[in-house]
Amino acid sequence: MSKKESFFEYITKGNETKGDFIPIGAAMLDGETVTGAHVKIPLKTMNRHGLIAGATGTGKTKSLQVLAENLSEKGIPVLLMDIKGDLSGLAQPSPGHPKIDERHEKIGLPFDAKSFPVEVMTLSEQDGVRLRATISEFGPVLLSRILGVTETQAGIISVIFKYCDDNKLPLLDLKDFKKMLQYATQEGKQEFTEAYGRISTSSTGAILRKIIELEQQGADLFFGETSFEVDDLLRVDDEGRGYINIIRLTDIQDRPKLFSTFMLSLLAEIYSTFPEQGDSGRPELILFIDEAHLIFNEASDALLDQIESIVKLIRSKGVGLYFVTQNPTDVPEEVLGQLGLKVQHALRAFTAKDRKAIKLTAQNYPDSDFYDTTEVLTSLGIGEALVSALDEKGRPTPLAATMMRAPMSRMDILTETELASLLSQSKLAKKYNETVDRESAYELLNEKIKKAEAEEAKEKARQEKEALKKAETKRKASTTRRRKSTRMNPVVKVLTSATFIRSVFGILTKVMK
Repeated sequence: MSKKESFFEYITKGNETKGDFIPIGAAMLDGETVTGAHVKIPLKTMNRHGLIAGATGTGKTKSLQVLAENLSEKGIPVLLMDIKGDLSGLAQPSPGHPKIDERHEKIGLPFDAKSFPVEVMTLSEQDGVRLRATISEFGPVLLSRILGVTETQAGIISVIFKYCDDNKLPLLDLKDFKKMLQYATQEGKQEFTEAYGRISTSSTGAILRKIIELEQQGADLFFGETSFEVDDLLRVDDEGRGYINIIRLTDIQDRPKLFSTFMLSLLAEIYSTFPEQGDSGRPELILFIDEAHLIFNEASDALLDQIESIVKLIRSKGVGLYFVTQNPTDVPEEVLGQLGLKVQHALRAFTAKDRKAIKLTAQNYPDSDFYDTTEVLTSLGIGEALVSALDEKGRPTPLAATMMRAPMSRMDILTETELASLLSQSKLAKKYNETVDRESAYELLNEKIKKAEAEEAKEKARQEKEALKKAETKRKASTTRRRKSTRMNPVVKVLTSATFIRSVFGILTKVMK
């Protein structure tokens, strides 16, 4: 048996599957495609998470696009984080190209140009379905971790949430939470101290500064109503194809805290909402997180712990997370160890640091008798990748340098007219794009404060009136006493009269004579 025949058998046997699968390309040997040696990803293991990595311009986005298209065709909804703004073309069919036909002939897979059901979403003021969550839904633990506060400050946040629960004060947006911080140390200080203990103004001041920092990154647009229901990510169209939900994040790159806030709240909501799936043989939802380093580079230790926990647990809900980044070292080892599928595009060795990173990357892949992994990593062409997946029994499939199939949809963005047309047909835009500002903690506390101030003013006026009344009574009593003191006894009045004095004086004068 020749080397090529041995390789073909090695690849095809290692990619056998009894269940449904996605063929993503054909394996390569010595730089040449082995037609028909298809590299397959079993749907059953796609909730075991994955990584798409490689240098800029090597084809990561197209690999993401291929996976999203094929998942949609299998009826599996997809959520894409579109940091660079180049994924909206999924809503339009590929115009085709002779090079695409040539590639697919080598791979041995047909090429059909298709469009896919797409929903465009946004966290900011860009056009799209607005994604929001309330502060109450976020909860004290998640909010504390996002803000990166101390243990003492986290305790204060929990007390504020407890007070709002006890007093039926909805925490919907950041102005609600800021008002509560103010109330706890000012107008409601005595109430808080009696019921929950004294709250330090220095601690609430520190929390407020963290809130303002988050606000400056646009979080005031994210927190509020109408709150997004994660079940709306699971829609399929009339043909049974899963919706591809694209979140436009082109204006979020310089606001990593907002991106982290959204991602963590979304994953936490999915985990708490979705039922345990068991061994169903297919995932419920797949999330692709482009430019994943934006999450990990800015994350606090507490936030990283939360992400690691969710990555470990969320697969039981039938949800797969796929991180897209330039280098696997961008992803923490604890997370990297949980990723079953790895699609590694070419890396470039321009510096000693690059060469060291390539050696570390090579260690993440199974050994192969057919490849020198370190060498292959630097020699892969555009649209080629080293692929290692998990088979249906959870074992790594044979490592294969793979010529990836081309996307069936357009490899370019939608025009403004196309985007406007897509949004005009969106049922979710009609559901979520109306801003709701119902009565919540901010308004209720202001009303409570005004009522208290009115009661205080009323009491003050009553006390002033009472004081005036007492003063008037005292004045009258004093006047009465003065009148009584000047009213003389008749005898005294006679004895002190001028006539009486003159008479007595006249008698005394005569006697003396």
